[in-house]
Amino acid sequence: MIFSDASVPGEGEHKILDFIRSQRAQKNYDPNTSHCIHGADADLIMLGLSTHEAHFYILREAVLQEKDKKCRRCHQSGHLAHECGTEAANDPVKAKLAQSVQFQFVKLAVVREYLYLEFKDLKLPYTFDFERIVDDFVFLCFFVGNDFLPHLPSLSIREGALDALVFMYKNALPRLGGYLSKGAGELDFTKVDILLSDLARVEEDFFK
Repeated sequence: MIFSDASVPGEGEHKILDFIRSQRAQKNYDPNTSHCIHGADADLIMLGLSTHEAHFYILREAVLQEKDKKCRRCHQSGHLAHECGTEAANDPVKAKLAQSVQFQFVKLAVVREYLYLEFKDLKLPYTFDFERIVDDFVFLCFFVGNDFLPHLPSLSIREGALDALVFMYKNALPRLGGYLSKGAGELDFTKVDILLSDLARVEEDFFK
């Protein structure tokens, strides 16, 4: 067990990612090692993708508002089908407690698979490198905001900004001559500028 409290500078998830990277640098590192991070931060998905690990999972408490709880058995609000007919369904306090221990399990291997299916048929005049596309996707997600950066005013994740960015990226990629990322956290700003120019052309429509 490694304990790193507030006396050690840095955010918890970034400390964990640094540890994973240090393990990957070891000669005897097993590439089939599984990693699981528990936390509610959506940025964990991006951080996990950035490791390029094959087996990476995120465990988080399910976030569900009371108004969102609709039973498909009795069609009443306030509880879910698996709670229907139970004591918890009739007791608001117990229902709340039962809900608080439900979890979501995010398999980043599945996220990677969907990304691959999105881009695999793209015709490029240079070598297709899926890992570089993953890096570019993580970079594009910065534009819709994270813990350190606000989202661009024209790009709101609740209004389909991610879909729009992926669409523009797919259209731009064949004429970019390469990927936005160079690896090791560096960017090719000439290519980023081309993508941002494409965004500028439709930004007014986004605002409207």
